[in-house]
Amino acid sequence: MQAIQEILAVHILIIIIVLLALAYVVNQAMQKDKSGHAAPALQNIPHDAAQQSRLDNAAPGTAVAFISEGKLFYRAAHGQVRQLHSPYVQEMLDKMEKHRERNAWKQNTSFGVSASGAMRQFNGEGAHINATAMQFDEQGRILYFLQDSGMGGLFSYELETGVERRILHRQNLALTDMNLDQASGRLLASSMNKGGIANLVMLNREGDDYRELTGGDTLDTSPCWIPDAEKQILYQSTGIARNQSGITLAFGNASIQMLDMKTGSVSPVLDDPTYDYLHPRVCPQGNLHFIRRPYEVPRYETSNALLDVLLFPFRLLRALFHYLNFFSMMYSRKPLTSASGPALNADLKEIILKGKRIDAEKALQKENMINGVPSLVPASWQLVSRNRQGHETVLATNVVSYDMRADGSIIYSNGRGVFLLGNGRQSSLILKSELVADVIAQ
Repeated sequence: MQAIQEILAVHILIIIIVLLALAYVVNQAMQKDKSGHAAPALQNIPHDAAQQSRLDNAAPGTAVAFISEGKLFYRAAHGQVRQLHSPYVQEMLDKMEKHRERNAWKQNTSFGVSASGAMRQFNGEGAHINATAMQFDEQGRILYFLQDSGMGGLFSYELETGVERRILHRQNLALTDMNLDQASGRLLASSMNKGGIANLVMLNREGDDYRELTGGDTLDTSPCWIPDAEKQILYQSTGIARNQSGITLAFGNASIQMLDMKTGSVSPVLDDPTYDYLHPRVCPQGNLHFIRRPYEVPRYETSNALLDVLLFPFRLLRALFHYLNFFSMMYSRKPLTSASGPALNADLKEIILKGKRIDAEKALQKENMINGVPSLVPASWQLVSRNRQGHETVLATNVVSYDMRADGSIIYSNGRGVFLLGNGRQSSLILKSELVADVIAQ
């Protein structure tokens, strides 16, 4: 009898293992299908040694700025990377520190209990002041938006003197995605609100003439001016799906729209349910540039519920591992595993790039290298140029952010490096950093 029970237990164990393996295979297949259409296959282009030499000579003389973890960094031509320290940010941090010291005695006492019974926070932990967008102007300054939990504003920083000027500063102002028209001094931006929507606004570089351009329950971001079309702008727009209670359920694919500011009319430029079209820009020749990536279709079906049940043991073990790994990182600053791949700051394990959560550790081990620099996003994130006849050319892959100089030359980032782009998808390294979330060229 005992032998029969043992044989039965072995058979049950085998069945469970087979079911789990099957569930894993099905789940992997569904994950691949969920990502929508794969990026089009790219044609191999012969390497041009002469062009590479020109790029390698030009890259050190390219001045750039970038945002990393909400901080501003600048690299002058033939210079070193340095952080631009905002006097305003330092002033606010000093105030928070003094407030924390003044109220430290109240913590964990009856004075620290609010009327609702919750503990008041006096230490200022979790308060962050982040740079959200930036642009060079022709006067040797960087214009940038700063934002914390309650205030936001437009600031300028003189690169030679380090003098900062507070141009616009008020409550509940959350601006990002700045685009400056040097000739008129007008700024386009995206204004975020607590309802989870983003609309386009326009103001001048002195902070005046603030005007809302779009409305509605959408995410309107990344606006840009169109050369020789003063009253028309391009921008990226994403629809929001909500339930009857107004809670966000999912986001649609990102499309590129054109707004006529004179008439208020909006017309689609690029919209495909299988792709996201991001960060439109128009070069001096009139070609439209953008980042294209596969749209990840949100779905939850009955089959997913079955997979959740079957994969529960795996996920439980995975959660246990990450729990133990967290304490290992907290106390020893070393993970439980020593996986191969580039070293990664413990604070950069998971990041948000262009609205997508990125497992940085996995990406650095899996994705392509660009000029020896590992990428944080897949090769399917492509920088594309589209001419007036509709012909598209892929200029670069693994693209997180890019910017276009007045002469039409392009710099871009793969999340860990900044590169000067040439023809035929060739590029040269300008700089490397732990994280490059957004980049601009001077």
